[in-house]
Amino acid sequence: MYLRPTFEEIKDSANRIRVYIHRTPILHSHNIDRIFSAEIYFKCENFQKVGSFKPRGAINAILQLSRESLKQGVATHSSGNFAQAIAYSAQILNIRATIIMPRTSPKVKVEAVRSYGADIIFCEPTLEARESTLNDFVFKSGATFVHPYNDYNVIAGQGTAALELLENNPALDIIIAPIGGGGLISGTAIASKAMNPSIEVIAGEPKRADDAYRSIEAGYIIPSVNPQTIADGLLTSLGDMTFPIIQSLVNRILTVSEDAIISAMKLIFTRLKIIVEPSSAVSLATLLEYPEHFIDKKVGIILSGGNVDIDNLPWYRKTN
Repeated sequence: MYLRPTFEEIKDSANRIRVYIHRTPILHSHNIDRIFSAEIYFKCENFQKVGSFKPRGAINAILQLSRESLKQGVATHSSGNFAQAIAYSAQILNIRATIIMPRTSPKVKVEAVRSYGADIIFCEPTLEARESTLNDFVFKSGATFVHPYNDYNVIAGQGTAALELLENNPALDIIIAPIGGGGLISGTAIASKAMNPSIEVIAGEPKRADDAYRSIEAGYIIPSVNPQTIADGLLTSLGDMTFPIIQSLVNRILTVSEDAIISAMKLIFTRLKIIVEPSSAVSLATLLEYPEHFIDKKVGIILSGGNVDIDNLPWYRKTN
């Protein structure tokens, strides 16, 4: 049996992190319902601390470290949102944080990490470079590595978003979250299936970064190699902890085009009047690409984050 958090541990995590995070709102738009002939509820993690769901897992993991470990500080590698989550968590707990970030990370996310007082070490934009730079730093400093997604306590913390969504909307037929490394969708699947065994759990993934889809089809992890998508938060490969959870509990992975991601962003901006980043819009993009699957269904969508560079919106970019 593979190792995975239990639903009880997700509930414990919710109590543990409650004072450090927001219980984010759930929005509903009759206009969007009419577009898709479905009843859709948006769990707005773009309103979370640091602008994404990531602090749920980061704080949950750090709070369970020993006092001696905390003295040496924490470190991670991240293109942005988990970096901010670790930096924020370290700031409120008064410990040191060091973040390994690809040199191509969005400027808005780099500036946010710095604003929380974390140190940044830049590396080349490959998983190999992230991991080797991180390992070298941890070896020299003694800091504790908190993995962005392939971590037991991180997964448990991320599952608290779905827990809140289903506490408010227990009759959902479908729940959708984006998939990158798999931490959010793993926690979502564990919580959702425990609360409603008949619910369908769907992961949304960009076609241009479809390693998770291909991995599940193949039955083994296929690393993400040079993905080309505007969804910059979904560039990482599945981990050996998230992969079997997804295999057993996620009903399907639906891949979406870049155009669908942009259209979903615009729809959220104009109809919900809120800001989301491309990775966050991937969940709604699945309804644009596969509308027939959602007709007459009650659908919960986790909007994973809102850390978008407003000076570099994707519909202003030249795309192939």
